[in-house]
Amino acid sequence: MTPLQLLSTIKPELRPKSVFKRIMFRIIDASPKVKGRTLEFIKDLKKEKHACEWALKLAQLLITNDNSWQKTESWTDKRGSKVHEYGKTTSALKHEQKIAIAQEANIDQKPDTPLLLATKHNCPEIVEEILKVYPQAVEHVDKEGHNILHLAILHRRLAIIDVMENMEYPLQRLRGRLDKKYNTLLHMVGLKANDLEDEVKDPAKQLKDDQRLYKRVAKISTTVDLMTRNSDMKTPQEVFFETNDKHREEAKRWMSENAKNCSIVAVLIATVAFTSAYQIPGGNNNGHPVLKGKPMFLLFALADAVSLSSAFTSVIIFLNIVTSPFRFKDFESSLYEKQLAALILLIISVAMMMVAFAATLVLTVSNNATWTNLTLYVVSFFPVFVFVYEYIQVYSKIIVDFWSMLKNMKVKVVLMFHDIWDYKRQSLHSVSGFVHLPTGSLV
Repeated sequence: MTPLQLLSTIKPELRPKSVFKRIMFRIIDASPKVKGRTLEFIKDLKKEKHACEWALKLAQLLITNDNSWQKTESWTDKRGSKVHEYGKTTSALKHEQKIAIAQEANIDQKPDTPLLLATKHNCPEIVEEILKVYPQAVEHVDKEGHNILHLAILHRRLAIIDVMENMEYPLQRLRGRLDKKYNTLLHMVGLKANDLEDEVKDPAKQLKDDQRLYKRVAKISTTVDLMTRNSDMKTPQEVFFETNDKHREEAKRWMSENAKNCSIVAVLIATVAFTSAYQIPGGNNNGHPVLKGKPMFLLFALADAVSLSSAFTSVIIFLNIVTSPFRFKDFESSLYEKQLAALILLIISVAMMMVAFAATLVLTVSNNATWTNLTLYVVSFFPVFVFVYEYIQVYSKIIVDFWSMLKNMKVKVVLMFHDIWDYKRQSLHSVSGFVHLPTGSLV
């Protein structure tokens, strides 16, 4: 392997991924030698920036002077009709078979080109730099006839698909291409590489991601690709349904069990919140709360009301999920979003119930001593802090998914109102030159 091929397989970080690192890289210099007293994380950021910059320079240098595709030529597409074997002698056939076996063995020993290796190992920066220098490299295929888009979809390299979509020339060259088994880009969505089997995802999320990818690839594919059959005589949709039918069953079982368990928790929380609303801290005086004027009572009332409302709403959504038929189009439309919204409401309900408990404890036990109140605040709100700390990662994932769901809903609403606004009623008058034929006439 050449140095560029080796660099493409180790997935170097040429540019920082997080927004915080990008901002810090603009502020600090890239000198690895730190003079004077500096914070430890600043030293690490300086070293990391230095490594990223020199890795990018190395990649650009190797790409500019690379000739690995001359040594490791792309495998040409050998589909199509073959010469009929009628009339050939047995010895000639055996000789050709030996030559074919030797050629295949030689092909298997060749490594892929740097562009294909960078695609398999998810190095979008190297892919982008290669295509800037050598746009004709998009013609490279591996021994299975897969081009860069085939591999990006097969290995679920979404960042590389983004790079290809932003480049008009490579995208136009690869639309409608087939591999040696006549698989289109849409066929590859139904397939999946072996290295993705170790990824741990819930079945509903995995199925939803595959459906989004299918829609995305369908937009950049040709119309013929939707109807093309591969060597197994299957269309892209048939391959997708057959591959994901197992995921659909797993997602159905997983979502049903989660919805049932979460609905039980939501009902318990709603019961406690409903009871707390009628047994308020401090009691009543002729129907009016005794502690009505205190700020903590207002916090208790708001937290209890939000907890009760969120719990009831989540129960309704969970019941809707349990009674769903769990078809492919249900997962594609809103089934996963419903579960996401119900989980968010359940988390809000639990958090508000903890806040209501803390406010009740402060109202009933507090006295005028400052240290007593401070101790009560710490003890009362401690479960809230523990809850937030334990679920902070879940919060971040849920917020990101919920935000993307809102963006998709916004796009759908805008398109819907755009269609309504641009609607033009068809004229009821006959078109000029239209010939009215008698009933039963055949044109």
